[in-house]
Amino acid sequence: MTARVEGMPSGLGTGIGPMPGVDPAEAVRIVSGETDFAFLPELPARGAGADSVGRAGAVLIDMPFEVVHDVYRMTSRPGSVTRRARDFLARDLDALEEHWDTEGLIDTGRLLKVQLCGPFTYGARVELRNGHKLIRDKGARLDVIASMADGLSDHVRELERRLGAQVIVQLDEPDLERVLNGSVQPLTRLDAIPPVPVPLIAQRLEEMAAVIGRPMILHGGDRPHPELCPILDSYSVTVDFSHSLPDGAKDQLGVYLDQGGILLAGVVPPSRPLVEPRAEELAQRMAVVVDEIGLPRTVLRDNIIVTPHTGLADASPEWAAAALRIVSRTSELMSQDPDAL
Repeated sequence: MTARVEGMPSGLGTGIGPMPGVDPAEAVRIVSGETDFAFLPELPARGAGADSVGRAGAVLIDMPFEVVHDVYRMTSRPGSVTRRARDFLARDLDALEEHWDTEGLIDTGRLLKVQLCGPFTYGARVELRNGHKLIRDKGARLDVIASMADGLSDHVRELERRLGAQVIVQLDEPDLERVLNGSVQPLTRLDAIPPVPVPLIAQRLEEMAAVIGRPMILHGGDRPHPELCPILDSYSVTVDFSHSLPDGAKDQLGVYLDQGGILLAGVVPPSRPLVEPRAEELAQRMAVVVDEIGLPRTVLRDNIIVTPHTGLADASPEWAAAALRIVSRTSELMSQDPDAL
């Protein structure tokens, strides 16, 4: 990465995406009340069709799916799970629009992040009709990438039309490392799925970004992939700071931030700890990280968005609200006077 992603904000707090419970109106209310950088909540507790893979399937164009033996599988025509996933998404959008309308937020240009399971993780978790993982078939991979890019573009345009929001798109790729190293579980031991090369993944992700035409975030593993992320020009990245970063990762992070990259820093635990973290302490820890990297503390204000470590799907509603409140306060402290931390 060589430059800041155009249109990407900084100095704010937001969530990764998943929230607890099954009530979209309640989740929207919590997110809207606790963050200035809102996001469309995902509620996986509702079951099949509501998790990240089901949500992605709801956005794909002309690629219906079903659940077979607890695994998503492509089908020739929409079935009950496809319809259910699309219904969940429609309800979520309605709940968001209703809340924004009530609060006078429509047409204010407020930031809104939407999240979707990325094409490579989707391919690693969804089966073709013959039982093989979708990622194994090059043609199917291309179909998913094209369908997801077009479907996400439609999704974003609908949100902009209904809300007048400034939309940011986050692709969730937790299985990216397995795709890169060829460890995706095959149908049989004799039918190993070969790794997908880093340059090809970067090319496809950049093609998606070009179609979507909005600021993009890549949410992968605990830290950015050392070979992939430096060649992605259109994406901000996430880092989980629940563990200390090794020196090599700090060096890579320093180069990325020095070149203007935007980092989503996970600093708040996804479930309530015995001792609730204080925003002042979290802001000071991030200041120490920046000091160790050797960059000016203005990076805390200009290049960092604060988040929980991961999604909040398994948190209590009370902690989900508290966690988002803490990330917002932490980002506020980092932005006000970073040199005073």
